[in-house]
Amino acid sequence: MKELLSKLTELNGPCGHEQNVAYFIKDYVKGKADHVDIDGLGNVIVRKTGTKTGPNVLLTAHMDEVGFIVKKIEENGFLRFEKLGGHDDRILLAQEVKVLGRDKEIDGVIGTISAHFVKFEDPTKVRRHAQLYIDIGARSKQEAIDMGIEVGTPVTYAPNLKWVGPDENKLVRGKSLDDRSGCAVLLKLLNELQDEDFAGEVIFLFTVQEEVGLRGAQAAINKLEVDAAIAVDTTAVSDTPEDGMDQSLKLGAGTGIKVMDFSLIVQRTMKEQLLLLAKENKIPYQLEVFPGIGTDGGAVALADKGIPTGVLSIPSRYTHSPVEVVSLHDLEATKDLAKSFLLHLDEKTDFTF
Repeated sequence: MKELLSKLTELNGPCGHEQNVAYFIKDYVKGKADHVDIDGLGNVIVRKTGTKTGPNVLLTAHMDEVGFIVKKIEENGFLRFEKLGGHDDRILLAQEVKVLGRDKEIDGVIGTISAHFVKFEDPTKVRRHAQLYIDIGARSKQEAIDMGIEVGTPVTYAPNLKWVGPDENKLVRGKSLDDRSGCAVLLKLLNELQDEDFAGEVIFLFTVQEEVGLRGAQAAINKLEVDAAIAVDTTAVSDTPEDGMDQSLKLGAGTGIKVMDFSLIVQRTMKEQLLLLAKENKIPYQLEVFPGIGTDGGAVALADKGIPTGVLSIPSRYTHSPVEVVSLHDLEATKDLAKSFLLHLDEKTDFTF
């Protein structure tokens, strides 16, 4: 899992520009899956057929990460930008970024005033992203253009993966863990299925543009015939000391079994099955009710005539920042529960409402 996370988070793939991640996954699954394809929008669809008759089950995670896109190049070489996905303007100042230029990745920083000037303005002021700029060291607009920058050039936070915490409870910190950690879980699960007998067909769907409205999942699910689905994504924990944190979801306490969010009320059959398997297999879990988030599960559930869909949530601190934090313990629990679900399936499995 550690190696997968390192490789996946080193890749830059903001919303609509997920090519680096998509082609890494396509190459990674060769020889491990029966079929792999990238559709017109960029979703990666991986199929693995079991040894016995059974249902078709979809497992999905999204490849995109929150980022930015160049909106304007100023005459002095600074870059104005728009957001790709949800950001908190309060954390943008002085962040290191990677500008994905035409021929190479360019180091940059979101500019901020020197601390020496703070006394001349309101120190509580929060500058909106539209007032900010990216400094790539260019001295003019033409220099920025010559460096391979244009309107529409994508930008991400700079890769910075670190393993932190005690050895018995390792945490990983970095950008794009939402949802490269989910991608890592699915790829690790595919590895482990190589030596397992399971029923039916498993379709692994790695989607694009989740952070801007679940767009990849909406497109992909229209051409897939599945009997049930599980989305794997991160979710924001509430275990830090800020006002409003209710300690209902904690880092390191196990995978989150979704009950509801703003995109989905999980079908009872799916929720109860995941809950039963977690208890039977002694997999640590937490029940999650969090209306402040949505996942590709919301898009999948509404497809066709309705698809029974569950969600396994990887608890995360500081989500949509360059220093997201997840627990290796929770990642393994998420993988183990998804695996238990697949191995439990047979030709009699019923997902009736």
